[in-house]
Amino acid sequence: MLVRDAMSTAVLTIGPAHTLRQAAASMSARRVGAAVVHDPDAGGIGILTERDVLNSVGLGQNPDEEPVHAHTTADVVFADPSWTLEEAARAMAHGGFRHLIVLDDDEPVGVVSVRDIIRCWAPDRPRVQHTPA
Repeated sequence: MLVRDAMSTAVLTIGPAHTLRQAAASMSARRVGAAVVHDPDAGGIGILTERDVLNSVGLGQNPDEEPVHAHTTADVVFADPSWTLEEAARAMAHGGFRHLIVLDDDEPVGVVSVRDIIRCWAPDRPRVQHTPA
């Protein structure tokens, strides 16, 4: 199976001047764990993940004041839609991250996450309801 078969094509794109709260609200509304940050002044495309937001809040920073650009990963590993899921998983494991921006002709066309890959690899099973102890 290929990245194009697993990736989400609903790419959330935000600007570098957005606040972390604005980014988090957009990510929450879209139910995604990462946003593509388009910053032509800083060299193009970066990524902001839920972990970046969590780390900032954990440090006591104000999400209403913190700009996205201060927390964006600019040194991004990009995936190609024709990669196998094994190649994507290997890149994630090697880099220690959970999301890859998928580029086609230098344009973001999707995001593939560890969760997307697991959904493709795991057999369909009914959800188990856990009761609190």
